[in-house]
Amino acid sequence: MKLKYISFLMFFALTALGQNPAPGSKQTEPIIIENAEIHVGNGTVINGSILIQNGLITQVGNIPAEPIGTLHIDARGKKVYPGFISPNSQLGLIEVEAVRTTIDANELGNMNPSVRAQIAHNTDSEVIPTVRGNGVLIGQTTPVGGMVSGRSGVMNYDGWNWEDALLKSEDGLWINWPAMRRSSYDRATSTRTLRDNENYFSDVNNLKKLFTDSKAYSALTNPTNVNQNLGAVEALWSGDMRLYINVNNAKEIIAAINFVKEMEVKYPVLVGVEECLAVLDLIKESKIPVLLPTTHRLPNTADEDIWEPYKMPGILMKEGIMIGLYYNESFWRTRNLPFVAGTAAAHGLGKEEAVQLITLNNAKILGIDKMVGSIEVGKQATLFISEGDALDMSTSKVTQAWIQGRTIDLDDKQKRLYNKYLEKYELKK
Repeated sequence: MKLKYISFLMFFALTALGQNPAPGSKQTEPIIIENAEIHVGNGTVINGSILIQNGLITQVGNIPAEPIGTLHIDARGKKVYPGFISPNSQLGLIEVEAVRTTIDANELGNMNPSVRAQIAHNTDSEVIPTVRGNGVLIGQTTPVGGMVSGRSGVMNYDGWNWEDALLKSEDGLWINWPAMRRSSYDRATSTRTLRDNENYFSDVNNLKKLFTDSKAYSALTNPTNVNQNLGAVEALWSGDMRLYINVNNAKEIIAAINFVKEMEVKYPVLVGVEECLAVLDLIKESKIPVLLPTTHRLPNTADEDIWEPYKMPGILMKEGIMIGLYYNESFWRTRNLPFVAGTAAAHGLGKEEAVQLITLNNAKILGIDKMVGSIEVGKQATLFISEGDALDMSTSKVTQAWIQGRTIDLDDKQKRLYNKYLEKYELKK
């Protein structure tokens, strides 16, 4: 009997050690963050205080009078930022890349507009707390795979379930623009061969048919036969949903822009666009927002400047193009999003413009800028305090964070393991 009790207690202790922090509780008292260096998110920095009430920012700057029972947090010598926003992310859809049963990012089939990635978002993921520690507090849970992947949802990285965490439902439909050319790799000769995609035009025609049929379907008052796929595209025509197009090749970018013009899509967004500099004038003329991938990559061709990926955000922003930044090389590396923005700041962008890339700009592109993205009166209190520059890996140290005014526990599995072995080997922090 004693052995059973001991076994149970050991199991309970190990299970408790592996638990994620509980979601934050609803704000019950006003909070003032005072004496802070406030990085607003719109390209400006001010010194002052922030008053948070009922999950919202109610005053910024000088606060002459405060509510009774206000909790004071002294941020002297520290920096306050809006919560960083991670678009095009599979965080919450994948737990272990090598274990297939933990992957819920894509469905079988080529045309899946009715897929809703947000309902598969796992708020108990052990990876989510690790990105909050770098200030990434909001993410766009995005499906992948096929030509039409499905619909994304914008999530707060805190909540008991996906419904608790949901910030904006079904914000956009994701498509992967068909490749004009495909590559094949020969392991025997270690060579890669490019060949024309014989199905390119039929793939584009299938996209056009889906969109054309959806327009006709949306015009029906009471359709006799409910079609989930056509109904899923319907919100594009009212402007309630964005169309995100993954496209990189210069010729394919041109084709994608012509497609959204022909289909009269109200809010298209170009994603990736690694060869965008070759068609910069066209993108600028189209006024279509762009989500750029990580700057930490090599150029696509040998004749490009080796630093071109680092310089690209600065070049596009100087041209007046609305751009945001994402980092989805691997879902768990989402935590590096601020440092990717920091790299852009070292190659043509100002530091506050780099902050804006992953805060207000991303919020505008995702259609959530009325709620989050900057530290302004009336917006949700989703923000954090850092002891150093949050875009610099060597100085960033997030000490406190809030999502909708809820205080977030910044503990995570990696920190627990770090402290565990510090103690085991009697090392100093």
